[in-house]
Amino acid sequence: MAAVPRDPRADEYPMSSVPHGWYALLRTSQLPRGEVVPLHYFGRALIAFRGADGSPAVRDAYCPHYGAHLGAGGKVVDGTVECPFHGWRFGADGRCTHAPFAARPPKVSIGGFPVREHSGLIFAYTGPEAPGWEVPEIPETTSRRFARPIDDVNTARIHIQEMRENIVDESHFHFIHGQHEPPVQNLVTDGPFAEVRGRIRRRILRWDIDNTFDVFMYGPGVMVVRVHGALLSLTAVALTNPIDDRTSELRMLYYVRKPARLPFLAPILKLAFRTQAFGEVREEIGIWDHKIHQARPVLLPHEKGIKALRRWYAQFYAETAGPERPAAGPGRRQG
Repeated sequence: MAAVPRDPRADEYPMSSVPHGWYALLRTSQLPRGEVVPLHYFGRALIAFRGADGSPAVRDAYCPHYGAHLGAGGKVVDGTVECPFHGWRFGADGRCTHAPFAARPPKVSIGGFPVREHSGLIFAYTGPEAPGWEVPEIPETTSRRFARPIDDVNTARIHIQEMRENIVDESHFHFIHGQHEPPVQNLVTDGPFAEVRGRIRRRILRWDIDNTFDVFMYGPGVMVVRVHGALLSLTAVALTNPIDDRTSELRMLYYVRKPARLPFLAPILKLAFRTQAFGEVREEIGIWDHKIHQARPVLLPHEKGIKALRRWYAQFYAETAGPERPAAGPGRRQG
């Protein structure tokens, strides 16, 4: 099949490319102590490293001295990141702690983000104020009742909001995911949190699946989907991250629950689910790469979810991002 030309309108969105909120940029295992990991999110070159106490930091990548990229040859020295060009060092809080041949460290810093680490993930917060809410811990990520996760990362030329709208797009469940008919869903919102509950009936390989599902959304970047069924139960952690103003990342972590009496069947269930899910996600990626944003989509009477989610999602564009401020305390809600 010939490649489909990309229409410039597919890169046009009326909303900011970086909604305010928490984003999971790394898995814990991707950031060992003593290493500098280069990243690129929010249209910015970033680095991640662990400070002297082992806590993760996510900072801007460029040294303010002469512009070297700290993730291209930089190294961690005593919990600070050292510039590969002239040896300036910066702590986890971004402040310069050492500059060779200087009587005292210059009063400069590299910008960064409030950071949290739990559930095997490293989160960074974007926004003009200190975070007033938190992503709760996801117990399945550390529970022995669940198999090691299936980790699937994809990029698409689409705004992350439209990735999230996918969960409330009732009709696509039939055409993409094999649902017999559009599910009945109800979106319930509470500030930066939202929930959707529904049911999915479909066939996976030779098995007929009739499962309920519960969706918990934590701001614009984190969604946890818990699917409950007699044959297959799993938790999908959907992480949507803005790379730049045209590209987004979708990371799916699938935690399959081990059958209580037959835990050795978990690898078979993982393989069956992986075979089905990966193909469907890539089909969606191909569609997302070429769709345009419809500010006023023509919706059928049963298609109520998209408008409802857009009303909730609008809060994450409320202000223009400003300077970094200290992180807030624990959040107020658990999923």
